Amino acid sequence: MNYQQAMPGINLEPFFEQTKGLELGQYHNFLRQALASRIGSRPHGRDQEWYQLLNTLPQLSRVDANFKVDQVSLSTAAGIDQAALRKTLMGLHPWRKGPFNILGVEVHAEWRSDRKWQRIRPHLSTLKGRRVLDVGTGNGYFLYRMLGEQVDLALGIDPTRLFLYQFQALQNLQAENNAFLLPLTDEDLPPCQFFDTVFSLGVLYHRRQPVQHLQRLISALRPGGELVLETLIINEASKSLKPTGRYAQMRNVWLIPTLKYIKELLQQCACEDIKVVDVNVTSTQEQRSTEWMRFQSLADFLDPEDSSKTIEGYPAPVRAVIIATKPD
Repeated sequence: MNYQQAMPGINLEPFFEQTKGLELGQYHNFLRQALASRIGSRPHGRDQEWYQLLNTLPQLSRVDANFKVDQVSLSTAAGIDQAALRKTLMGLHPWRKGPFNILGVEVHAEWRSDRKWQRIRPHLSTLKGRRVLDVGTGNGYFLYRMLGEQVDLALGIDPTRLFLYQFQALQNLQAENNAFLLPLTDEDLPPCQFFDTVFSLGVLYHRRQPVQHLQRLISALRPGGELVLETLIINEASKSLKPTGRYAQMRNVWLIPTLKYIKELLQQCACEDIKVVDVNVTSTQEQRSTEWMRFQSLADFLDPEDSSKTIEGYPAPVRAVIIATKPD
């Protein structure tokens, strides 16, 4: 079984068509092999269910997209069965990133990702005309916000199959655009030196080897390109916190660094102009359970007697945004 057969209804070919004449085209075989290795031999138990949901989406001749607003919006003048659409979209539960307004159906995801974007956007170099990579993109909310900034190409990578189907549903409802999602991780990235801006939002602390993660991101950047890193941080005298077991009920949290340690890691990777542009305590208004994400969320993971701590006794989540430049 190849990777296309393993993901019925998912069409990755537009990405390869769009980039075949660019420098990234020389890495197409590399990426196809990575897809075959990561996806081709691993069918998901719910692929057919999600594929059938894609087939129930309305077929519309014109849909207007607005990527410049906090609630990414698709709208149409055509009459649609919103109850049926809502049922289809709810079948792709849980929605982790948002918010979206999809043809009148408001999807209130677990994360108010618009708040994170509001904190990041003022500090970025202009995205207009740039080639952008978003590592760990989820369902592509940030890719659409990048399209709203008039990027030339917005590529996201994320291995989670459900997110791929959510993104495909959104893509199927609108005209072709320059956003693409490949079910890969940063370990699958070629050293292409192609992207003007690389985002890693909420990924670093899930990596056993943070230096290697940063090195892979930087190797995907062109000389002079911009790295945007958002991560949990810890305010302690030691370089980092290495949780025993879970952190705020999250698995695979290997290391939560201090700001000083992040800067040291970026300096090891030869980054320049390293700036901490935002530090924010994650609130239960920004990350919460909703009807579109009915599982437990942040409020359930904090100490009920002391919200400054997780239920494991660690400091509650604080996130920082760090921007750095790859040397020319």
